Amino acid sequence: MRKLLYSVSGGTINMGPSEKEKKHQALVDRIARPLSGSRNTAVLSLKGGIGKTSTTVGVGMTLAKIRGDMPCAIDANPDSGDLAERALGERQFQASQQPTISDLLADLDEVDSLTKLQNYLHQAERLHVLAGDQDPALSDSLTAEEWLRIQTEFARYYPVILTDCGTGVTHNAMEGILHTADNLVIAAGFAVSGAQRARQTLTWLANHGYEDLARNSIVVITDKEHVSERVEKSLIRSSLRGMCRRLVVVPFDRAVVDGDKMNLEILNSSTRQAYMEIAAAIVDGYE
Repeated sequence: MRKLLYSVSGGTINMGPSEKEKKHQALVDRIARPLSGSRNTAVLSLKGGIGKTSTTVGVGMTLAKIRGDMPCAIDANPDSGDLAERALGERQFQASQQPTISDLLADLDEVDSLTKLQNYLHQAERLHVLAGDQDPALSDSLTAEEWLRIQTEFARYYPVILTDCGTGVTHNAMEGILHTADNLVIAAGFAVSGAQRARQTLTWLANHGYEDLARNSIVVITDKEHVSERVEKSLIRSSLRGMCRRLVVVPFDRAVVDGDKMNLEILNSSTRQAYMEIAAAIVDGYE
Protein backbone atom coordinates (compact mmCIF):
# COMPACT_ATOMS: atom_id res chain seq x y z
CA MET A 1 0.00 0.00 0.00
CA ARG A 2 2.87 2.38 0.81
CA LYS A 3 4.48 1.73 -2.58
CA LEU A 4 1.11 2.05 -4.35
CA LEU A 5 0.34 5.40 -2.74
CA TYR A 6 3.82 6.67 -3.54
CA SER A 7 3.49 5.57 -7.18
CA VAL A 8 -0.06 6.81 -7.73
CA SER A 9 0.70 10.18 -6.14
CA GLY A 10 3.79 10.67 -8.25
CA GLY A 11 5.92 10.65 -5.14
CA THR A 12 4.02 13.34 -3.27
CA ILE A 13 2.67 10.88 -0.67
CA ASN A 14 5.48 9.16 1.17
CA MET A 15 4.46 7.32 4.32
CA GLY A 16 8.06 6.39 5.06
CA PRO A 17 9.42 2.93 5.79
CA SER A 18 7.20 0.31 7.38
CA GLU A 19 8.00 -1.31 10.73
CA LYS A 20 9.32 -4.37 8.88
CA GLU A 21 11.61 -2.18 6.78
CA LYS A 22 12.81 -0.36 9.88
CA LYS A 23 13.66 -3.64 11.62
CA HIS A 24 15.48 -4.86 8.54
CA GLN A 25 17.53 -1.67 8.33
CA ALA A 26 18.35 -1.90 12.03
CA LEU A 27 19.78 -5.39 11.43
CA VAL A 28 21.78 -4.13 8.45
CA ASP A 29 23.20 -1.27 10.54
CA ARG A 30 24.24 -3.65 13.32
CA ILE A 31 25.94 -6.03 10.89
CA ALA A 32 27.70 -3.23 9.01
CA ARG A 33 29.04 -1.53 12.14
CA PRO A 34 32.68 -0.46 11.65
CA LEU A 35 35.17 -2.46 13.70
CA SER A 36 38.64 -1.69 14.93
CA GLY A 37 41.20 -4.45 14.65
CA SER A 38 40.33 -8.07 13.86
CA ARG A 39 37.71 -10.26 15.57
CA ASN A 40 37.31 -14.03 15.55
CA THR A 41 34.14 -16.05 16.03
CA ALA A 42 34.43 -19.80 16.56
CA VAL A 43 31.55 -22.03 15.41
CA LEU A 44 31.51 -25.36 17.22
CA SER A 45 29.43 -28.28 18.43
CA LEU A 46 29.78 -31.68 20.10
CA LYS A 47 27.64 -33.39 17.46
CA GLY A 48 27.98 -33.49 13.70
CA GLY A 49 25.22 -33.00 11.17
CA ILE A 50 23.36 -30.28 13.03
CA GLY A 51 24.12 -27.25 10.89
CA LYS A 52 27.51 -26.06 12.11
CA THR A 53 29.16 -25.67 8.69
CA SER A 54 26.00 -24.43 6.96
CA THR A 55 25.74 -21.78 9.67
CA THR A 56 29.37 -20.76 9.15
CA VAL A 57 28.85 -20.37 5.40
CA GLY A 58 25.40 -18.76 5.60
CA VAL A 59 26.49 -16.22 8.20
CA GLY A 60 29.81 -15.65 6.43
CA MET A 61 28.08 -14.87 3.16
CA THR A 62 25.63 -12.60 4.98
CA LEU A 63 28.49 -10.66 6.57
CA ALA A 64 30.23 -10.47 3.19
CA LYS A 65 27.11 -9.17 1.48
CA ILE A 66 26.35 -6.45 4.02
CA ARG A 67 29.67 -5.32 5.44
CA GLY A 68 32.00 -3.01 3.56
CA ASP A 69 35.01 -5.14 4.41
CA MET A 70 35.60 -8.76 3.40
CA PRO A 71 35.25 -11.48 6.05
CA CYS A 72 36.90 -14.87 5.86
CA ALA A 73 36.05 -18.38 7.04
CA ILE A 74 38.65 -20.95 8.07
CA ASP A 75 38.08 -24.70 8.14
CA ALA A 76 39.75 -26.00 11.31
CA ASN A 77 37.66 -29.17 11.38
CA PRO A 78 39.89 -32.15 12.29
CA ASP A 79 37.53 -34.60 10.55
CA SER A 80 37.83 -33.72 6.85
CA GLY A 81 35.67 -30.62 7.03
CA ASP A 82 33.54 -29.56 4.07
CA LEU A 83 33.47 -25.79 4.56
CA ALA A 84 34.89 -25.08 1.10
CA GLU A 85 32.47 -27.52 -0.54
CA ARG A 86 29.49 -25.81 1.11
CA ALA A 87 30.75 -22.39 0.05
CA LEU A 88 31.75 -23.25 -3.52
CA GLY A 89 29.84 -26.41 -4.40
CA GLU A 90 31.52 -29.81 -4.39
CA ARG A 91 32.11 -29.92 -8.14
CA GLN A 92 33.83 -26.54 -8.25
CA PHE A 93 35.89 -27.32 -5.17
CA GLN A 94 37.03 -30.71 -6.47
CA ALA A 95 37.99 -29.13 -9.79
CA SER A 96 40.17 -26.52 -8.12
CA GLN A 97 43.77 -27.02 -7.08
CA GLN A 98 43.64 -24.53 -4.25
CA PRO A 99 45.92 -25.28 -1.30
CA THR A 100 44.65 -26.20 2.15
CA ILE A 101 45.41 -25.05 5.67
CA SER A 102 48.37 -27.46 5.84
CA ASP A 103 49.85 -26.00 2.65
CA LEU A 104 49.54 -22.51 4.08
CA LEU A 105 51.23 -23.57 7.30
CA ALA A 106 54.12 -25.07 5.36
CA ASP A 107 54.67 -21.81 3.46
CA LEU A 108 53.60 -19.33 6.14
CA ASP A 109 57.05 -17.81 6.64
CA GLU A 110 56.96 -16.71 2.98
CA VAL A 111 53.47 -15.18 3.17
CA ASP A 112 53.99 -11.49 3.88
CA SER A 113 51.11 -9.80 2.06
CA LEU A 114 47.38 -10.11 1.48
CA THR A 115 48.06 -10.94 -2.17
CA LYS A 116 50.22 -13.91 -1.20
CA LEU A 117 47.76 -15.05 1.45
CA GLN A 118 44.89 -15.02 -1.04
CA ASN A 119 46.79 -17.50 -3.20
CA TYR A 120 45.78 -20.07 -0.57
CA LEU A 121 42.12 -19.05 -0.39
CA HIS A 122 38.92 -19.81 -2.25
CA GLN A 123 36.47 -17.02 -2.90
CA ALA A 124 32.71 -17.55 -2.66
CA GLU A 125 31.36 -14.20 -3.81
CA ARG A 126 32.93 -11.81 -1.25
CA LEU A 127 33.59 -14.48 1.39
CA HIS A 128 37.18 -15.74 1.46
CA VAL A 129 37.59 -19.37 2.53
CA LEU A 130 40.61 -21.36 3.71
CA ALA A 131 39.91 -25.04 3.01
CA GLY A 132 40.64 -27.80 5.48
CA ASP A 133 42.50 -30.99 4.68
CA GLN A 134 40.51 -33.95 3.40
CA ASP A 135 43.01 -36.36 4.96
CA PRO A 136 42.04 -36.64 8.67
CA ALA A 137 45.62 -37.53 9.54
CA LEU A 138 46.65 -34.07 8.37
CA SER A 139 43.71 -32.06 9.67
CA ASP A 140 43.85 -33.65 13.10
CA SER A 141 47.52 -32.73 13.40
CA LEU A 142 46.82 -28.98 13.60
CA THR A 143 48.12 -27.80 16.98
CA ALA A 144 47.16 -24.83 19.13
CA GLU A 145 50.48 -23.16 18.32
CA GLU A 146 49.96 -23.64 14.58
CA TRP A 147 46.46 -22.22 14.86
CA LEU A 148 47.84 -19.13 16.59
CA ARG A 149 50.23 -18.60 13.67
CA ILE A 150 47.34 -18.91 11.19
CA GLN A 151 45.08 -16.62 13.18
CA THR A 152 47.81 -13.99 13.59
CA GLU A 153 48.37 -13.89 9.84
CA PHE A 154 44.67 -13.57 9.00
CA ALA A 155 44.16 -10.92 11.68
CA ARG A 156 46.54 -8.66 9.76
CA TYR A 157 44.07 -8.38 6.88
CA TYR A 158 40.58 -9.56 7.87
CA PRO A 159 38.42 -7.68 10.41
CA VAL A 160 36.02 -10.62 10.82
CA ILE A 161 37.17 -14.25 10.94
CA LEU A 162 34.79 -17.20 11.27
CA THR A 163 36.37 -20.49 12.35
CA ASP A 164 34.57 -23.76 11.63
CA CYS A 165 35.92 -25.87 14.49
CA GLY A 166 34.44 -29.26 13.77
CA THR A 167 32.91 -31.41 16.49
CA GLY A 168 34.30 -31.54 19.99
CA VAL A 169 36.18 -29.09 22.17
CA THR A 170 39.28 -31.08 23.08
CA HIS A 171 41.07 -31.73 19.78
CA ASN A 172 44.57 -30.32 19.34
CA ALA A 173 43.82 -26.86 17.95
CA MET A 174 40.90 -25.97 20.23
CA GLU A 175 42.96 -24.42 23.01
CA GLY A 176 44.38 -21.93 20.53
CA ILE A 177 41.02 -21.32 18.87
CA LEU A 178 39.22 -20.68 22.16
CA HIS A 179 42.08 -18.48 23.34
CA THR A 180 41.70 -16.19 20.30
CA ALA A 181 37.88 -16.27 20.03
CA ASP A 182 35.99 -13.05 20.74
CA ASN A 183 32.71 -14.95 20.82
CA LEU A 184 31.21 -18.35 20.02
CA VAL A 185 28.40 -19.78 17.96
CA ILE A 186 27.19 -23.12 19.33
CA ALA A 187 25.37 -25.28 16.79
CA ALA A 188 22.42 -27.32 18.05
CA GLY A 189 19.44 -29.20 16.71
CA PHE A 190 15.85 -29.80 17.73
CA ALA A 191 16.65 -33.46 18.35
CA VAL A 192 17.04 -34.11 22.06
CA SER A 193 20.60 -35.35 21.58
CA GLY A 194 21.59 -32.18 19.68
CA ALA A 195 20.22 -29.90 22.38
CA GLN A 196 21.82 -31.99 25.11
CA ARG A 197 25.22 -31.74 23.47
CA ALA A 198 24.84 -27.98 23.14
CA ARG A 199 24.22 -27.79 26.89
CA GLN A 200 27.21 -30.04 27.49
CA THR A 201 29.37 -27.77 25.34
CA LEU A 202 28.33 -24.68 27.29
CA THR A 203 28.85 -26.46 30.62
CA TRP A 204 32.30 -27.69 29.57
CA LEU A 205 33.31 -24.18 28.53
CA ALA A 206 32.11 -22.69 31.82
CA ASN A 207 33.99 -25.34 33.80
CA HIS A 208 37.27 -24.92 31.92
CA GLY A 209 37.93 -21.21 32.19
CA TYR A 210 35.73 -19.94 29.36
CA GLU A 211 32.80 -18.64 31.42
CA ASP A 212 32.57 -15.36 29.48
CA LEU A 213 32.58 -17.12 26.11
CA ALA A 214 29.84 -19.49 27.28
CA ARG A 215 27.69 -16.75 28.79
CA ASN A 216 28.01 -14.52 25.71
CA SER A 217 27.62 -17.32 23.16
CA ILE A 218 25.02 -17.50 20.41
CA VAL A 219 23.18 -20.81 20.18
CA VAL A 220 21.89 -21.62 16.69
CA ILE A 221 19.26 -24.33 16.32
CA THR A 222 18.98 -25.52 12.74
CA ASP A 223 15.64 -27.21 12.13
CA LYS A 224 15.79 -30.55 10.36
CA GLU A 225 13.03 -32.36 8.51
CA HIS A 226 11.24 -35.20 10.37
CA VAL A 227 13.51 -35.04 13.43
CA SER A 228 11.96 -31.81 14.65
CA GLU A 229 8.43 -33.20 14.31
CA ARG A 230 9.02 -35.70 17.12
CA VAL A 231 10.17 -33.33 19.84
CA GLU A 232 8.76 -30.43 21.83
CA LYS A 233 10.57 -27.49 20.26
CA SER A 234 9.56 -24.97 22.91
CA LEU A 235 11.10 -27.08 25.68
CA ILE A 236 14.39 -27.35 23.81
CA ARG A 237 14.44 -23.61 23.14
CA SER A 238 13.75 -22.76 26.76
CA SER A 239 16.37 -25.21 28.04
CA LEU A 240 19.07 -23.52 25.97
CA ARG A 241 17.97 -19.88 26.05
CA GLY A 242 19.05 -19.33 29.66
CA MET A 243 22.58 -20.60 29.01
CA CYS A 244 23.56 -18.13 26.27
CA ARG A 245 23.33 -14.47 25.23
CA ARG A 246 21.21 -15.12 22.15
CA LEU A 247 19.33 -18.04 20.64
CA VAL A 248 18.37 -18.08 16.95
CA VAL A 249 16.39 -20.77 15.11
CA VAL A 250 17.21 -21.41 11.46
CA PRO A 251 13.96 -22.80 10.02
CA PHE A 252 13.85 -25.90 7.88
CA ASP A 253 15.15 -25.12 4.41
CA ARG A 254 15.88 -27.77 1.79
CA ALA A 255 18.72 -25.64 0.40
CA VAL A 256 20.44 -25.78 3.80
CA VAL A 257 20.03 -29.44 4.71
CA ASP A 258 20.80 -31.03 1.33
CA GLY A 259 24.55 -30.58 1.90
CA ASP A 260 25.19 -28.87 -1.43
CA LYS A 261 26.47 -25.38 -2.21
CA MET A 262 25.07 -22.64 -0.01
CA ASN A 263 23.59 -19.75 -1.97
CA LEU A 264 21.80 -16.91 -0.21
CA GLU A 265 19.66 -16.18 -3.24
CA ILE A 266 17.94 -19.59 -3.21
CA LEU A 267 17.33 -19.71 0.53
CA ASN A 268 13.91 -19.02 1.97
CA SER A 269 13.46 -15.45 3.17
CA SER A 270 13.03 -16.71 6.75
CA THR A 271 16.38 -18.50 6.52
CA ARG A 272 18.13 -15.37 5.26
CA GLN A 273 16.50 -13.45 8.11
CA ALA A 274 17.84 -15.96 10.65
CA TYR A 275 21.37 -15.65 9.26
CA MET A 276 21.08 -11.86 9.47
CA GLU A 277 20.05 -12.13 13.12
CA ILE A 278 23.03 -14.39 13.85
CA ALA A 279 25.40 -12.05 12.01
CA ALA A 280 24.06 -9.04 13.93
CA ALA A 281 24.42 -10.89 17.25
CA ILE A 282 28.01 -11.80 16.36
CA VAL A 283 28.96 -8.19 15.60
CA ASP A 284 27.11 -7.02 18.71
CA GLY A 285 29.43 -9.27 20.70
CA TYR A 286 32.52 -7.51 19.37
CA GLU A 287 32.21 -4.74 21.94
